[in-house]
Amino acid sequence: MKNLISRFKLIPILAIALFFLSSCAQALPVQECIEADSYGFFGGLWHGIIAPFSFVVSLFMDNVAMYAVNNNGGWYDFGFVVGAGILFGGSGKAS
Repeated sequence: MKNLISRFKLIPILAIALFFLSSCAQALPVQECIEADSYGFFGGLWHGIIAPFSFVVSLFMDNVAMYAVNNNGGWYDFGFVVGAGILFGGSGKAS
């Protein structure tokens, strides 16, 4: 019974976290996005962490994407992969 109560306490915390993480998604016009500063490692890291939320939003809105168009290449990609790995537990869950 105690375990069940602790699970119900976790649901509001996860809902609030989902709300705050999904509020970071924003849409920029393509031309404005290309002219702006490009995203580097930390931008990719953040986008990797919020990728699942961005994906869900992108299903309903055409102007939201999971991946930044104006990135600096390899470092952004590396940050994206690390961020997605952090969110899903990395390779530590494999054992």
